[in-house]
Amino acid sequence: MKCHKNIFGIAVIGTLFFFSACKSVTVLPTNTPVKKVDVSALATKIKSNYPKVNKLRSRIRAVYDDGKRQQQVIIQLRMEAQQKIWMSASMVIPIAKLLITRQGVSFYEKFQKNFFEGDFELINAPFNTAFNFNDVENLLLGKPFLDPTVGRWKQISNPQYYILIPQGRKTGLQPTLFFDPSTFLLKEQRFLIPQTLQTLTIKYKNHQRMQGENLPQEIEIALVDGENTQKVFLEFTRTDLPNTLYFPFEIPEGYKQISFE
Repeated sequence: MKCHKNIFGIAVIGTLFFFSACKSVTVLPTNTPVKKVDVSALATKIKSNYPKVNKLRSRIRAVYDDGKRQQQVIIQLRMEAQQKIWMSASMVIPIAKLLITRQGVSFYEKFQKNFFEGDFELINAPFNTAFNFNDVENLLLGKPFLDPTVGRWKQISNPQYYILIPQGRKTGLQPTLFFDPSTFLLKEQRFLIPQTLQTLTIKYKNHQRMQGENLPQEIEIALVDGENTQKVFLEFTRTDLPNTLYFPFEIPEGYKQISFE
């Protein structure tokens, strides 16, 4: 009798395991996107591929191009996840420093001896946006501003990328997200700036493998306003993931405070 009970128990467990496996959907890497993919399973796969970084340091070659002129600066970047983003820009000599925390933004530049201390208005004012610390960190790490595992998302058919758009959002950014079907890495995120005709596009041209994590190597940011386009190219030329980082920042005496009021 005990033998029959054991067999019955094993059969029940096996049946439950079978049905659980059937309910669990996995999206596998492919060269081309799967039509009518399980969006929830796709989003879970995408999120599992996000880089898991505690501290990051990089040298960035940044180029600004508005179609009429180009300007290049070298940026030293230091990041501590969910805590601080520090940048020091130079053109042969140091010209500016920026420190972003969850509380706000501090900045100073040496040409006109100006400084700013406040909220994220320094970043948002030029673009009429409402970006926060998480958005800046996500941009630099190659992650979407909006989490595709939260809320309802719809797949847009495309022969090259998995394209996702949010459903039911009536306010805020309305992103269009492009993911590589073979790696599930974010290749592009595109936004229509609220209350404007401007489009902000962030493209991830290349990635680099660092201690098992996929990190952006080339980023192109474009702001399109009618016939005018402003672009910023970021090339991460030297990147590492150190155990210890320092974030020196002190506004020099005699600098003039600026505001966006």
